Amino acid sequence: MTGVDLESMGLRAKDASRRLGMLSTDVRNAALEGIARRLEAAGDELWEANEADLAEARRAQLPPSLIDRSTLTPKRVQSMAQGCRDVAALPDPLGEVFDGRTRPNGLRVAKKRVPLGVLGVIFESRPNVTIDISALCIKTGNAVIMRGGKECLRTNMVLASMVRQACEASGVPADAVQLITSTDRALVPQLLAMDDVIDLVIPRGRRGLQDLVKRHAKMPVIYGGIGVCHLFVDQSADLGRSVAVINNAKTQAPSVCNALDTVLVHRDVVREFVPAMVADLNACGVRVLCDQASLGALEGAVGVTPGLIGSAGPQDYGQEFLSLVLSVKTVDSIDEAIAHIAEYGTS
Repeated sequence: MTGVDLESMGLRAKDASRRLGMLSTDVRNAALEGIARRLEAAGDELWEANEADLAEARRAQLPPSLIDRSTLTPKRVQSMAQGCRDVAALPDPLGEVFDGRTRPNGLRVAKKRVPLGVLGVIFESRPNVTIDISALCIKTGNAVIMRGGKECLRTNMVLASMVRQACEASGVPADAVQLITSTDRALVPQLLAMDDVIDLVIPRGRRGLQDLVKRHAKMPVIYGGIGVCHLFVDQSADLGRSVAVINNAKTQAPSVCNALDTVLVHRDVVREFVPAMVADLNACGVRVLCDQASLGALEGAVGVTPGLIGSAGPQDYGQEFLSLVLSVKTVDSIDEAIAHIAEYGTS
């Protein structure tokens, strides 16, 4: 037995969604501010839960990228709090009227933004996603049932409790945000069959999760969370600024799905650009896997680290590294760059 009654959760979410969608902008924004304040005041309960999750992840020998994404720090928690305030500062989408027109008979026709209803969101690691999802759903008047990964269960339970407390204190139905607190995988197909209460499912995670959703979901699905990210440096590019952009795209958060994986370089600037880019990346601990042309451009280059340079093989393109590894490919034109991305990018 899992101890989780999904049917009851769904019915409560459905009821909460109807009430949430009728609340004023001020009430919904107050809930977001309440979440932010609770995150800023987070005490031992959150840090101890996260450390327990991380200890279990290390014992299970989970990939370093997954452990990194599961780790909370004061800076990350502050960023989560600021994210709630940023969402609160956005214009309220509910009730917005757009695409209006008058028919020949004088009838005025327009579209109006309303909540979707109840969302089901399934995601892996990254406890900040728990807060991101909650904030966006509250702002847009949608209830949500979340199912996070087992590697962050304790952390997510504390975070979800903070969100629900902030909701209750602000007049938002607490059941507008619910978390499945069991790691039983059998619950996922059950959740995906609940098209009577869940209006939309969003899976955020690896290919296996998305394939599971494709097999079982009876409701509309928005896919996301997988990214093989490319950047093309054309012969006309500002090469100095390109080095800085690539460093940021690779090193700011290397374990997330939108971190840079492959740089495509126009052949005309390979010898000028690649040594500067590789030296800059090596200085940040990035291992760079080069094709033959870009590897040749590194001969005698100053500032590169031989131990952080390798030869790229076919398996290194179309690879989501989720770590401080990046591949380089030389192309002869923007058309070849587009063709490469079409073949190896996320479909």
